[in-house]
Amino acid sequence: MELIVEHVSHAFGPLQVLDEVSFAVSSGEVLAIVGPSGCGKSTLLSIVGGLIAPASGKVALFGDLPPHSLNPITFIFQDFALLPWRSAADNVALPLEHRRLAASERRALIADALQRTGLSEFSDAFPKQLSGGMRQRVGIARALAVRPALLLMDEPLSALDSQTRELLIEDLMRLLDDTELAVIYVTHDLDEALRLADRIIVLSPRPGRIQDVVAVPIPRRARNEAEFEPSFRAAHARLWSLVREGARAAEREVADA
Repeated sequence: MELIVEHVSHAFGPLQVLDEVSFAVSSGEVLAIVGPSGCGKSTLLSIVGGLIAPASGKVALFGDLPPHSLNPITFIFQDFALLPWRSAADNVALPLEHRRLAASERRALIADALQRTGLSEFSDAFPKQLSGGMRQRVGIARALAVRPALLLMDEPLSALDSQTRELLIEDLMRLLDDTELAVIYVTHDLDEALRLADRIIVLSPRPGRIQDVVAVPIPRRARNEAEFEPSFRAAHARLWSLVREGARAAEREVADA
């Protein structure tokens, strides 16, 4: 499966947000998108996911979906968006409830998603009984339960404290290595992008254009190892050199507003 984004531009009234953005992402690949505040990262993700129609350009999926895929494209947002009166298992079950599935198949999908996210022993817990990291794991499990071809993640760790974020990054590194999902991951955090992505798109200040694409040649499982630290730091320095001026411009724009 491959997602193709071709010449996507968008504006909100007179405000031009995206300009001629084109890229592709394939099964098994994690593509991160970084850039200064206001450059259109979340808008681009919403266009890819079909929540917003672009002013121009097109987005298309080509190729075979995962076997028995119930929802080709699924979002994970910063906000956990869990129903507080439902247990973890029942929150994961939510997108499956209007599917024509045998009860045994539904239970198997829920159990598999909980197991993959380390939540099996918390299946009966309610959101108020779970930490922020555990609640986000429920959100990830809910997304995986529908067997998507493309997972769209919009700042999924930004609401978490640093220790919890580190644990979730490690979990995501493992999870993404064991799947054929195509993933688009929007973040402000360059370390996060470097830890998780195969390629990183750097958007310019608004209107967002692709300023550069940085490949991360270090195997995902090895990115915490000391021997790769120089390569990791070099990639980080390159990313920061690309993002720095845009971040300063965005800061000045807010100050002058």
